[in-house]
Amino acid sequence: MTPTFHLRAFSIMAVLALGTAAHAQSANAARLEKARTELQKRFDAADTNKDGKLTREEAQAKMPKVYKNFDAIDTGHSGAVSLADIETFVVSKKGSRKPAG
Repeated sequence: MTPTFHLRAFSIMAVLALGTAAHAQSANAARLEKARTELQKRFDAADTNKDGKLTREEAQAKMPKVYKNFDAIDTGHSGAVSLADIETFVVSKKGSRKPAG
C-alpha cells in the first residue's frame, strides 16, 4: 500500500470522526436546550406570584427536587431561588459527579 493510500484512508477516518463528534455535540446541544426549555416551563408554573423567584412553598408544590435541595440552591439564604440559582446548582452537581468506569 502506498503512502498516498494511507494518507487518504487516514483523512477519511478523521472526517468521519469529526462528523460523528459534531453530530454528538449537536445532539447534546439539542438535549440541553430541551432540558432548559422544560426547566423554564416548570419554573414558570411553580412561580405562582410571577415574581421570577420560587419560595420554599412554591417549590414544594410544583418542583419537589428544588424543594428537597432548597437550602443548597439558596446560597444567599434569601428564602427564594431564581431560575439561574437552580441552573447553577444543577451544573455544580453534574460537575461533581464522578465519571463511570
